[in-house]
Amino acid sequence: MRFQAFPSARQWLHATLLGTALGCASSAMAQSDMTRLLVAFPPGGPVDFIARSMSQQLAKELGHPVIVENKPGANGAIAADSVIRSAPDGKTLWLTSVGAVAINPALYPKLNYKPASDLVPVSLVVNNVEIMVVNAQTSFKDGKEFVQAASQRKDKPMTMASSGTGSVPHLAAIQLNESAGLNLMHVPYKGAAPAITDLMAGHVDGFFGDIPGLVGAIDSGKFRPVGIAAAKRSARYPNVPTFDELGYKGVDSNNWYAVFAPKGTSPQVAASLSRAIHAALHAPDVQRKIEASGAEVVGSSPEALAQQLATDTEKWTAIIRRNRITPD
Repeated sequence: MRFQAFPSARQWLHATLLGTALGCASSAMAQSDMTRLLVAFPPGGPVDFIARSMSQQLAKELGHPVIVENKPGANGAIAADSVIRSAPDGKTLWLTSVGAVAINPALYPKLNYKPASDLVPVSLVVNNVEIMVVNAQTSFKDGKEFVQAASQRKDKPMTMASSGTGSVPHLAAIQLNESAGLNLMHVPYKGAAPAITDLMAGHVDGFFGDIPGLVGAIDSGKFRPVGIAAAKRSARYPNVPTFDELGYKGVDSNNWYAVFAPKGTSPQVAASLSRAIHAALHAPDVQRKIEASGAEVVGSSPEALAQQLATDTEKWTAIIRRNRITPD
């Protein structure tokens, strides 16, 4: 009978080092075969909700894990910096709202990124059109009654809350001001939540906000929706007219979310990612979940997103400059 000898100390060390090296190589390979989806907002917010709603299905479409990473702060600049410094291999993506890419460049002249040159458009994800709401205890039945009342208030202007200076709700209110010839007083808050709280308390007269953020207050009867700032009515609230229908042209504010990749990402990679995102968003369970929140599922080609970005950048820049808006 032959017995197998135990390995020598040198053999044991060699085997251990080899195993460690293989393990590290395997870990690095696994990590590289992963997509990071960066979100410039804290967990639990609306952009984070969309990211997590689509991430599992997107992983199936791509054939590898998709990890949602929250990088809040500096009005999106921290997340943007992480993206633009990443390899253009399609493995680091940025899911952002319109503000960081189409509004911030006009608000912040020294912004550390330039969306048009530092980012590659991949796909629109959802539309979040603005809906104007008032406290349900008021008498205003629609936006026209609100405008008529505001036009008669010469001594004390009616107030319009927003989630911050230069935010989409603020700019939507300016569009209404300009279209209807009003002088609504802007009351900026640090986020939508305190603005909503003060509208409930009757401290302000109106508020434009994303439909997903207002569904609860509308459906519970605390707020009355009086107008949609979009070219067409909302599928969630089909009985609420658009401001265009009420006779006020140009009140069209869409806080869309979209995915961007770093500069240098090839058109082929961007197109492949776009197709995967479209498929993930239109998977029945994902689409139902997102649309139940009040958002509108989109999914688009990189070219369509590039056009949307150019159009909205021009629109918002003109409004910001015309009204001399500067950040607080």
